[in-house]
Amino acid sequence: MRVGVFGHTEYDGLPDIVAMIVREAPRLKLEVFVESDLLAMAPGASAVSAPGDLDAIISLGGDGTLLRCARFLDGADVPILGVNLGKLGYLASSSVREFPRMLPKLAKGNFSSDVRMALEATTGPIGGPQSPRMRAVNDVVVHKGGFARVLRLRLSVNGEALGVLAADGIVISTPTGTTAYSMSAGGPIVEPGVQSLTITPIAAHTLAIRPLVLNPASVVTLQPEDAPDEVLVTVDGQVGATLSGGHAVTVRRAEHPVRIVRFHGTSFIGRVRRKLGWGGLADRDA
Repeated sequence: MRVGVFGHTEYDGLPDIVAMIVREAPRLKLEVFVESDLLAMAPGASAVSAPGDLDAIISLGGDGTLLRCARFLDGADVPILGVNLGKLGYLASSSVREFPRMLPKLAKGNFSSDVRMALEATTGPIGGPQSPRMRAVNDVVVHKGGFARVLRLRLSVNGEALGVLAADGIVISTPTGTTAYSMSAGGPIVEPGVQSLTITPIAAHTLAIRPLVLNPASVVTLQPEDAPDEVLVTVDGQVGATLSGGHAVTVRRAEHPVRIVRFHGTSFIGRVRRKLGWGGLADRDA
C-alpha cells in the first residue's frame, strides 16, 4: 500500500508519530510518501508528488489538516485516515493513543469509508467567465471584511431568486460541514449520509431569515448588494477570494466526493455524543 503522510508541524509529538509510521512501514508492507515539510522527520521516505501515487492518506493534526488533504486530492478516490493531534478533531478516525492499533488495520484494508459529499465554488460576473473552482468538504462562507455593518446578499437557487438576506454573512455547507461553522451560527446538524446543501445565515438582521436545507443537486448563487469592497468568500476556512462589485459566488455539489476512513465500532451518533459532549463532558480525544 502506498500511503501519503500529511501533518501540521506545530503539534507536539508529530515527529514521534511520523517516525513510528516510517519504522513500521517495512513490517506492514507500506510505501511511505510524506509532504515536503515532513521530509526531515522521515528519513528514507519520498516526497508526495501527486494524488494518483497514493492508495491512502494519513492526516496528522486537526480537522484543518484533513481538509487540506482533501484539497490536495482534488477529487481523487483516496481514503483519508485522520489522526487527531488537536482539541476537537471531529473528522478524525483515530486518536493518538489508538493510532498504533489502527495503522495495521489500515495496512490490511480492515476499514470502511464514509463517503462525504463535497462542494465546489466559483466566482465571477453572472453569465460571465468564472474563476477556477474551489473545493470544499465543510463549507463555503460569504462574509464581510473589516466593516462593522450588515451585508445584503441576493440569494438565488437554481436561477430562481429567493430574496435579499440581511446578515453578517451566509454559510453554505455540506452535511459534514453542519457540525462546523454552520452549527455555531445556529444551523441544524445533518447526518453525513443525508445528501443536502444547508444555507445558514450568520447573525441575521431579521428573525424571518432561517436556515434552509436544499436538495443536493441545487445550485446556489450569492451576490452582494450595496456592499463594501471587503466581501470575502472563504472555503473550508483556509482558502478563498474577494467578491468585487457586480460579481457573485456560485456553489454546487462537486462531482467527486471525499472518502474518510472509519473503523469498526465508530458511528456518527457516537461521534456526536463524544465530541459535542451530549449527555456529559466532551471526550474530545476518543
